[in-house]
Amino acid sequence: MEHGSFSDHSKSTFSLSDEDHTLANSIRFTLNQDPRVAFCGYSIPHPSDARVNIRVQTTGDSAREVLKDACQDLMLMCQHVRSTFDKAVVDYKMSKPVKDMSIEK
Repeated sequence: MEHGSFSDHSKSTFSLSDEDHTLANSIRFTLNQDPRVAFCGYSIPHPSDARVNIRVQTTGDSAREVLKDACQDLMLMCQHVRSTFDKAVVDYKMSKPVKDMSIEK
């Protein structure tokens, strides 16, 4: 859900349900890397409420578009981390000597 002004699309607060610090802090970090962002922060209204509010203020671009771009950038970062990890696991398994599991009698 987006809470913002109808006349100024550069400032909005987005409320995400069923989320916590993990996603909110990742999005905040990604947004703060964007030069179009003047301010970004998040809050959790109550610890027992699985909801985060993310405030985005831009230098003029639509806050909704900047948030969408940040989410896409975050997905790309996660895909890169996953593929790097998977490659490292394969490399590690290939470098280990194969043990002979047969029992000699």
